[in-house]
Amino acid sequence: METKLLTGIVQSGEPGNANVEPLPNVTVTVYEATDQDPLPVGTAKTDGKGRFELHMERDKSERIFYATAKVREGVRLVTIIGSALQDDKPAWAITINELTTVAAAFSMAQFIKKDEIGGDAFGLRIASMMNDNLASPQSGASSEVLLKSPNSDETNSLRSTRSLANLLAACVRDVPNALANLFALTTPPHGGTAPANTFEAMVNIARYPSNNVHDIFKQSRAVDVYSPALKLAPDAWTIAVKVNDSGSDQYLIAGPGNIAFDSRGYAWISNNVVQGTPNSGRFAFVLKPNGKPADGTPTTHSEGPDGLPKSPLLGGGLLGGGFGVTIDTHGLVWFGNFGWGEPEYYPVDGGLSVFNLAGDSQSPDLGGYVGGTFRVQATVPDRENNIWNASFGNGRVIVFLEGDPTNTLWAQVPDGGLPFGIAIAADGSAWVTSSTGLWAYTSSSVCQYKIDREKGTLELLFFKKFGRALKGLSIDSMGNIWIPSGGDDVVYVLNSEGAQVGKFDGGGINGPWGTAVDGNDNVWVANFGKMLPTADYTNAAITQLAGANPDTRPPGYEMGEPISPCGYTLPTAGEPVRLHNGELLYGKGSEPCHSPLMRMTNVMIDQAGNVWAVNNWKPNFDTDASPETGNPGGDGIVIFVGLAKPPRRI
Repeated sequence: METKLLTGIVQSGEPGNANVEPLPNVTVTVYEATDQDPLPVGTAKTDGKGRFELHMERDKSERIFYATAKVREGVRLVTIIGSALQDDKPAWAITINELTTVAAAFSMAQFIKKDEIGGDAFGLRIASMMNDNLASPQSGASSEVLLKSPNSDETNSLRSTRSLANLLAACVRDVPNALANLFALTTPPHGGTAPANTFEAMVNIARYPSNNVHDIFKQSRAVDVYSPALKLAPDAWTIAVKVNDSGSDQYLIAGPGNIAFDSRGYAWISNNVVQGTPNSGRFAFVLKPNGKPADGTPTTHSEGPDGLPKSPLLGGGLLGGGFGVTIDTHGLVWFGNFGWGEPEYYPVDGGLSVFNLAGDSQSPDLGGYVGGTFRVQATVPDRENNIWNASFGNGRVIVFLEGDPTNTLWAQVPDGGLPFGIAIAADGSAWVTSSTGLWAYTSSSVCQYKIDREKGTLELLFFKKFGRALKGLSIDSMGNIWIPSGGDDVVYVLNSEGAQVGKFDGGGINGPWGTAVDGNDNVWVANFGKMLPTADYTNAAITQLAGANPDTRPPGYEMGEPISPCGYTLPTAGEPVRLHNGELLYGKGSEPCHSPLMRMTNVMIDQAGNVWAVNNWKPNFDTDASPETGNPGGDGIVIFVGLAKPPRRI
């Protein structure tokens, strides 16, 4: 088989900078990641200018290739190559430096054992795409994604990657005590084992972002190879990529509500309003696994050219999407239409829009599917493809049996409750949150329903009033139901019988709205902040809580204890937030906003462990809630890279 020539350079520093240093006589090995031990596919040694070339035994993989450079004992640099070399070129060039090592450690954080990369092929491909959002494997420079709005200095991520690259550069350039200090600072807490090399150390930072934050920042200032770097220590060493492109500036993202991932890793996202107004938007949008808008073209060599969606989605009755978006067992995407602003912007009849995975609408353009629903929030399928709908507008839980909107069961929520969130338990029953309104202190309840086939009814199994402004909820692998209470700033936990087994706060919880359970059964919380006058939310954070499984939660933590001490935030680096069309967040001539992470309705975790946080509302409550100047729609999605264990696939 003909092999592909891979050329490259190993160096310290970013190409084009005056202080870049080539690294001669370094052994470079290229590996193919597998689900077992990585497979070497080529090796070479750098010359006096740090350059190398090698012939790879394979040039395509269902997983990914990556390259390591062993500079000396304890100093190892890494570059993620991806799933294929460029087919149209006789040779392919890569750069291995400190910045590519930072990108590799964060993007692959959930696929690394010691310093070897491997695991699920699908997850590895997604992680590789996210790697390219941090640094270019070809040039070794910061990615175009981080260099431009809505990233650049609108967030601190670009500078964080440079600070962490400087942390490694001090070791590569043999600054006294730099390596020993790095290993000490990146040893995992609660009796963890010290790293054996610089790549392992960086992986530990990605996995334990709250560990020794200020001391790591001080150490990162030992050299100034990558600049400009952070001026101040971050809250935690998380790295996030912000995306705000729907695919068309005629349909600016304005209040994304929730996310559903399909089997290819595409993110289908509901949208509330027209940007800059309080009125319903008539579109949804689809992002590729790397956060770029779907454009109908393949993302990787393994993806076929047919049946790919284009964003934004139009038609199908879309009108003011809310919390409801899901993908059923047949691969159809369901959006719940809620409606915002004046009543003429509410769905008149029906309220569910359906698309296939190619992005073609399957529901009527006027009203979507009719089935007794009105102003739908959550929409969720069970394993028999019954579609459960939270019909907020008329206080009903409505089920489309086997996905048929003409064959329905429904039940009125007790005590005047308006249903919002739905989660399906292992036994096929549905747990439903309800409140008497959307605002902060509305009384709330939780119900459990099950389909009674013999009677042809929805049977109410459980009802309990508690909490304030309950919205989303999640069920872990042990059957516990995690329910955020926005008015109480707590997360309640019920067991599968409905008994309360926990009530947790802290860790940055502030007006919690949605939750997600990761593959270790730890729980992630999206915080909306308080929905009250003057209650601006300018330090938005996602929260991580230790889960119920003692075998998989981090050592030293009890169930419900915050793993994120103050939440994981996304600070500004000084530039104001801008929409994708370049305007300031609140429009032309407005006061600048410096809060890139905003009021969130949910977090979702993809198969690479990236945590997608939904910027649903802007930070300023009084401006957003005013009927005269209402401008509530948040501006996009913030993706925290490699932060969570990928969820179990059902």
